[in-house]
Amino acid sequence: MAKETSDRTTIDLFATEIRRGRPRSNPLPRDQQLKINKRNQIQRDKANGLKRIELKVSQDLYDALNEKALASNISRSQLIELILQKQVDA
Repeated sequence: MAKETSDRTTIDLFATEIRRGRPRSNPLPRDQQLKINKRNQIQRDKANGLKRIELKVSQDLYDALNEKALASNISRSQLIELILQKQVDA
């Protein structure tokens, strides 16, 4: 069987062909990029005086919070902060 240059379905026949793609914009692998970005985000939050609180909620509560935040035109975290602040002040 001869190699047909227009046939792109058999990649192994074109292993030696160098095809130019998009150049890498970051020398680090994606998982390391994510770790660095998360670390930078945490440092920005600390610099702004924010503390992290993580909690798990049901899907129904999550959807309700999203809908209420969207209706109020604020972020979900801002809505949760307002709810917690009202509860603490009461």
